[in-house]
Amino acid sequence: MKTAIIVGAVVVTVFTTVISTGAVTSVVQNDQAEQAAAVGLTSCNASLGPISTGPAGSGAADAANLSEEQRGTVALIITIGKQRNLSSRAWQVAIQAGMTESGLRSLDYGDRDSLGIFQMRPSMGWGTAAEVTNPTYAINKFYDVLLALPDWDTQRPGDSAQDVERSAFPDRYHRWEPMAAFLIGELGQVANYTGCGEGLGALLPAPTAAAGGAMQFALSQQGKPYLWAASIDQQDSYDCSSLMLQSYRSAGVLLPRTSREQYHAGALLPVEQAQPGDLLFWAYDESDPSTIHHVAMYLGDGKIVEAQQTGVPVHIRPVSFTEGELMNQAVRPGV
Repeated sequence: MKTAIIVGAVVVTVFTTVISTGAVTSVVQNDQAEQAAAVGLTSCNASLGPISTGPAGSGAADAANLSEEQRGTVALIITIGKQRNLSSRAWQVAIQAGMTESGLRSLDYGDRDSLGIFQMRPSMGWGTAAEVTNPTYAINKFYDVLLALPDWDTQRPGDSAQDVERSAFPDRYHRWEPMAAFLIGELGQVANYTGCGEGLGALLPAPTAAAGGAMQFALSQQGKPYLWAASIDQQDSYDCSSLMLQSYRSAGVLLPRTSREQYHAGALLPVEQAQPGDLLFWAYDESDPSTIHHVAMYLGDGKIVEAQQTGVPVHIRPVSFTEGELMNQAVRPGV
């Protein structure tokens, strides 16, 4: 914590006033390769969202609508994150929180006494009104609180934003996930910023190195009971998606919590081309991913490992690619 305070003080000295957007962006883009390498992305987070180019919904469209002021705030979030040697996941959390709370603007108004980029409340101990409306102070304060939270870097960025902000509407931070990921690639100029490689959509990439580790973990859980909504932080019981999440997390790839979200957390490929480690999905309507209700891991040789239902422990069973409710596409996590 002492190191964080010292670094924060240095940053405040450098940015004693709100500098122009152009200047902030210039700071971010100077010496990018060296700084990005120093950040040290430690794991693959498959839930961060699409890569930096793509159709509407990839994050690029939302980013294109940002004003110079908003982009300047993003640039300052990234600059301070780099100066504090924080990973891009921390930047992502701050960007999503700032966009949700203020539209990435340092507001001098808000609900009750909420102020600034993150709508911090002086009455709740976040700082004085002058401090929380100072972008440099606010960003450092946000990072200080974030870093003090347990497991902030092992969950979806929007969930960590909620843990800092304590909003009455916890799911709203997820909306800006793709845009924040796009901006990390564009303004932060961090190549492969999710740690996973480019999302290739319907194109078939090579199998991931993480698949073997994920399979080993899943197989080691055989015999443990099924529990709907099982905790993702213990290994005494599982539901279908928590088993997939923990299996891939053990191999360095972070997946979203639910089976429906996991369907969007990797490259799609025809289910008949599934390879060991790929995820298979079952839905009430095979043409509609929003009706997905089950996920399992393909082991090859026509077998899967799964946490199926109450009363049935984690097990291996045969699978047919033509069985009822099986989606026509498998997912390769982390690519």
